[in-house]
Amino acid sequence: MMTVMLADGRPMPRLGLGTWPMNDEEARQAVTYAVSLGYRLIDTAASYGNEAGVGAAVAEASVAREELFVTTKLRGSHHGYDAAMRGFEESRARLGLDYVDLFLIHWPLPGRGLYVDTWRAFTHLREQGLVRSIGVSNFTPGQIERLVAEIGVWPAVNQVELHPGFPQRELRAWHAEHDIVTESWSPLGAGSKLLDDPVVADLAAAHGRTPAQVVLRWHLQLGAVPIPKSADPERIRQNFEVFDFSLSPDEMARLDDLDTGGRLGGDPDTHVEL
Repeated sequence: MMTVMLADGRPMPRLGLGTWPMNDEEARQAVTYAVSLGYRLIDTAASYGNEAGVGAAVAEASVAREELFVTTKLRGSHHGYDAAMRGFEESRARLGLDYVDLFLIHWPLPGRGLYVDTWRAFTHLREQGLVRSIGVSNFTPGQIERLVAEIGVWPAVNQVELHPGFPQRELRAWHAEHDIVTESWSPLGAGSKLLDDPVVADLAAAHGRTPAQVVLRWHLQLGAVPIPKSADPERIRQNFEVFDFSLSPDEMARLDDLDTGGRLGGDPDTHVEL
């Protein structure tokens, strides 16, 4: 598994398994199979309701715990310093882990005005060794700049909606300027017709690959870390087989041109997540 080096000096796998909206048993089975194939990055969240299943798979894994990179996220109801500390301990208990590799604020929820206090808790969790790396999800540059201005700590990762239909060019450039890794949720444009697009189909045929493999390769060549979700063993396998081919600059540009400018998920400035 290839890795990208986070700003805090820790390596992060270049591709992972997303687990939303699996239940505990689906997550346990999917993670167990994915790890057997070579996946090392597993993504979950308190709001997904499957941390126990993910943790069971990690406990039963055929590889050492240190080889796995487990990410979870704080739910919105636990914003604020004390609530965030409690929320983390609840997640860690469900996961059954001594530490979490990456802990993210799931949404900024600017209307609540608590994400800075939440970030302060995250920095203390890292200082205590309970979390190896800390980051955010669905944050804008302005929201991240406020974290840094008030706490003095940059996030290592920002996990955001990213796919050819919504490529986030300006945000990715800003991340690169500030040494923040861009992690892609909904990398295959779930809920859209991206994988049926003629451009994607044409590139898939040209490379003898699936449409999903072509889109995931696009993410990798952008420098992003995609976390495609699937509970289907064959798709989990196919999604992992993207490191042995490449797209030309022209092919990358053709995928870039699929930009619709529209989100499939929530807007960081207005989304409400509990």
